[in-house]
Amino acid sequence: MIDDLACLMYLLAHDDAAEGPYDRSRTELLVRAAALTDLALRGRLGEDGGTVTVTGTRSTGDPVLDDVLRDAAGHGWKHLVRRHRKRTLVQVEDRLAAAGVLTVKAPRTRFGTRRLTVIDRTVPAALRARVSAVLHGHGPVQEVPTADAALLALAAAGRIRSVVSRQDHTAFRARIDACTRSLAVLAPGLEKAVRALPTTMIAAQGGMGGS
Repeated sequence: MIDDLACLMYLLAHDDAAEGPYDRSRTELLVRAAALTDLALRGRLGEDGGTVTVTGTRSTGDPVLDDVLRDAAGHGWKHLVRRHRKRTLVQVEDRLAAAGVLTVKAPRTRFGTRRLTVIDRTVPAALRARVSAVLHGHGPVQEVPTADAALLALAAAGRIRSVVSRQDHTAFRARIDACTRSLAVLAPGLEKAVRALPTTMIAAQGGMGGS
């Protein structure tokens, strides 16, 4: 099973009825933010005065992460969340399809998007349960794996209602905030970029913020 954060984020955002992400433009940003978080967790991305730094030149073994890593140095986190986001989303979909997690069908119309179906629905269901356990947990967030805390923070920022409902967003606001705050251990700018995602998404849907 592919377990890099970008692919897991995609599966959380996938909507069976829509045959693709619940909201493609939002998911582009969520997947990029997840990839950046994954690279920070691996020690490949850091921060110096708010600017992203890269450590090492070896491959991560993941073509999606390698592509994100290739031109990350010297930029800010928010810029990198927006940068090449459409390309990264397609790469994640292709990676999941190649791994046998998704099936891909041609668009129904000339200007439509390709249709993607999760082959085994228990996979995203188990992933949602994993993130829900973090949301409803009673232990300190410091004991939660950073990857799981990041998935919850991103799902909440992206308003993925199948993961964090409106009621959950209100009832567990402090828990979500603590998970988001935990990203500052990796890089303060990464935490700020995740907190800014709702605003970034609004700008992106208005045609702003890169491609």
